[in-house]
This record gives sequence, structure tokens and C-alpha cells, in this order.
Amino acid sequence: MLIVAERINASRKGIREAIKTRDESFIKKEASNQANAGGDYIDVNAGGSSDEAEALKWLVELVQQATDKPLCLDSADPKVIKQVIAGCKMPPMINSMTLEPYRLEPILSLVAEHGARVIGLCQSEEGMGRTLDTKLALADRLVEKVTGFGINIENLYIDPLIFPLSTDSKAAVVSLEAIDRIMTEFPGVHTICGLTNISYALPARKLVNRNFLVCALFRGLDAAILDPTDDALYAALRSGDMLLGRDDYCMSFISAYRKGRLV
Repeated sequence: MLIVAERINASRKGIREAIKTRDESFIKKEASNQANAGGDYIDVNAGGSSDEAEALKWLVELVQQATDKPLCLDSADPKVIKQVIAGCKMPPMINSMTLEPYRLEPILSLVAEHGARVIGLCQSEEGMGRTLDTKLALADRLVEKVTGFGINIENLYIDPLIFPLSTDSKAAVVSLEAIDRIMTEFPGVHTICGLTNISYALPARKLVNRNFLVCALFRGLDAAILDPTDDALYAALRSGDMLLGRDDYCMSFISAYRKGRLV
């Protein structure tokens, strides 16, 4: 399971304030903690800043001082990604791309130029994929566009889009089936999702997120945007990977136990 560590996001009050005040030590500590906790990529998001590109460049520089983990550049604006990507020491992941022309073509060009990975959302100019059929149709178009651009399918991480159970009691079932079908029908592609949408407006949200993650692992999910410092969530991930035969000789699970991570 590839972990995209989510905590350096301007939607969080602490991060937003750190960006505003240019609190270098706060950002570096967040980056280091997430890397040490198992993050494979460190997501950096400066959305909502008065100058998003400038703020994101600042985050990129600081995070790369704190850890040698690659970055996940998180912005809805392709122009911002273009201004920032050259500052990455290693090929980054781009979060995210849709089938909307104004986002699709510029992002594909950057992915090809920099050897990046990319998160492709099941979303087009007609809207977001809510049903199983629309998720699969949009996933098919993403694969077609990416491979048609000469990009290896293994660099594509499809996000089927997770909607809240509080507004649709079948949201989890539909998303899980979509993950299964995408992984089966498009060999080589990856699937990824953020967990927190599934539990929006529900009590005991972390419990819901953990159980959804394990269910998604069973259906083939091989990447997730999450908080690796959440020991209970991390424990669910490691035990799930082990039970599914993805942890050779259970070494990752045992290592997590020895580090006191299995809550």
C-alpha cells in the first residue's frame, strides 16, 4: 500500500496559519513526522493562499529540507503545478487531474515532461462519477487519455471518488465495486482515494474510515491519501495488508508492532 501523507494541507487551520506566518519549524516537523510514520509521498497543498504558487514553492522547499521522501503536489490549478514542479528534487505525484480539458492536457504534459505520477479523478466536464457505471466509464477515459499521451499506465492512480454515507447509504458499496472493477479491467493501473469523505457528518468518523480502508484493501486498493501518524488507522492498514498476503513473512506488521504502532 502506497501512502500519500495528507497533513500538510492548507484546509487544516494549523497549516493555514503556518503558511501565513511562514512558520518553517512547524512545517518541517509535520513533514518529518509523516515521513517517519510511514508516508511514501508527502502531500503539499497551499490552496486558498493569497499567492498559491508562491506558498506552494515555499512548502516544497521546506519539506524537501526535512525529508527525502518525494512530494505530492496538490492543487486544482495546472498553472500552479507548472510553476512549482521544477523545484522538486525527485519526480513527484500530481494531485490531481480530471477529464476537463483545462486540467487534462496541461497536467498530462507535465506528467510526461517530468516523469511524474498522477492522480486521475473520475470527473469530467459533465460532472463527477457517482454511479458504478459512470465511475467505470470515466476510468476508461482516463486510461485512454493517459496511455494515448505515451504515459505508462503504471503512473496513473485512479480515484473513483468517495461520497459520504450520510447522504447515500450505498456510497461505500459502489466505490468498493468500482475499485475492484478498475483494478481488474485495467491491468497495471493503480487506485487511490481519500478516506475522510466516506464518514462525513457521521459520529465515530475514524472508526468508519478504518473499516472502509480495510474493505477497500480487500477489493484491490493499492494507495491511499491518509494521515500516517494515526496509529489506529496505520494498524488497520498493516494488518489488512498482512491478511491479504501483501506483507512478505509479515515483516511490516511485525516491524509496526515493535515500534508500538499497532493500536
